[in-house]
Parts: sequence; structure tokens; C-alpha cells
Amino acid sequence: MMETDSLVQLFLIFLAWSGYGLIHSALASVGAKQWVVDHAPRWMPAYRLGFNLLALLFLFPPLYLSFSYRGPPLLVWHGAWVWLAHGLTLTAVAGFIWSLRYYDTAEFLGLRQWREREGRIEDQEHLRISPLHRFVRHPWYSLGLVILWSRDLNAAMLLSNLVISVYFLLGSRLEERKLLRYHGRAYEVYRQRVPALIPSPRRFLDRETARKILEMGKDGNV
Repeated sequence: MMETDSLVQLFLIFLAWSGYGLIHSALASVGAKQWVVDHAPRWMPAYRLGFNLLALLFLFPPLYLSFSYRGPPLLVWHGAWVWLAHGLTLTAVAGFIWSLRYYDTAEFLGLRQWREREGRIEDQEHLRISPLHRFVRHPWYSLGLVILWSRDLNAAMLLSNLVISVYFLLGSRLEERKLLRYHGRAYEVYRQRVPALIPSPRRFLDRETARKILEMGKDGNV
């Protein structure tokens, strides 16, 4: 049976990750951006950059609580499973690095908005379908899930992984509301044809279909 101190720490971990998810989603929402445009428009060019800095800063409390937990292990990979787990982790990390070439890094970080004094609430990037996006709509979330669930687990890491996984699921849906607003029918067609987080052999885009979806703004159909 767990000691009271361990239960308290696990509860704090749950609160920390849940709070992070709520704050992150609230600040990423169109409503929050609209509030800044209405009440402090001169700060809007710095919004994305500030958002990313705050997101990084707010990660420290839940990470510290999770990694400082000293409870017994619940799952430890052994034998050949160790190689499989490490291989999955390294593959996911490599996928992150490789996929960066398909993103506008300056736009993602907020440096472009700051440099060009861009005050719109919409993301300025055009709809893009990278090779990974042809198989899942949120490849970074999918790769993140691989990393989370290929590590050794104690109670703290198991709880953290569960909360983060739920956040990825809910956060992806909130993100798609914005994408539908920004990209309209093209994104709706894309969403119908590609799974959100888990690849499916029956639902993916070939290159030609991906190209046609990206051109929907010109020709209106696929």
C-alpha cells in the first residue's frame, strides 16, 4: 500500500500536468488571441513567441515532480524488449528532427510574427501535408506518445503518461477547430481521410491526393 507522502506527490503530479494542459490550451485558443487583439494589439506580434516561452517555463513544475518521485518501478523493459523500446524512442526522436524540415520554424517559434509585426490572430502558414501528415494528422503527438510509452514506468511516470496522452487527444481536437477555421473545406476533407494519432493501413494519403487537397483552394474539389 502506498504511503501518504507518495499519494500526495502523485496527486500534485496530476494537478501539475492537468493545470499545464488547461493553461496551454487556454493560451492557444482563438479567444485568448482575440482578447489580446481587442485590448492590447501592440503585443500581438509577440504573442506566439511569448506563448512558447511560457509553455517551456510551465513545463518545469510537472517535470520536476514527475522525475523526483522515488517510488518502486512498475514496468522495466528487459532483454530484447529493451532494444525494441530504445529503438522506438530513437526512431521517434529522429522523426521529430526529420519532420522539422517541413515546418516553418520561424513561424512556429513566433520569430516571424515578431520580426514582421504581424498582428493577425490566424496562423500565417499555409496548409501543409508533410510525408508524416499523410499517415496521421498530428505526427508530433503520435511521436510523443511513442516516446512516452517506450520508457520504464513507475507510478509517477504512468500517471504523467496517462494525463499527457489524454491531453494529446483533447488538445488535438481543440487544435483542429482552429485548423478548420483557417483552412476550411480542404482541412475537412483531409481530416476525413487521415486518422488523428494512430496510423491505419486503410486510411492514408498518396502523394497525388495530398497534392489535390492542397490545391482545393484553387479548384474547389478533390
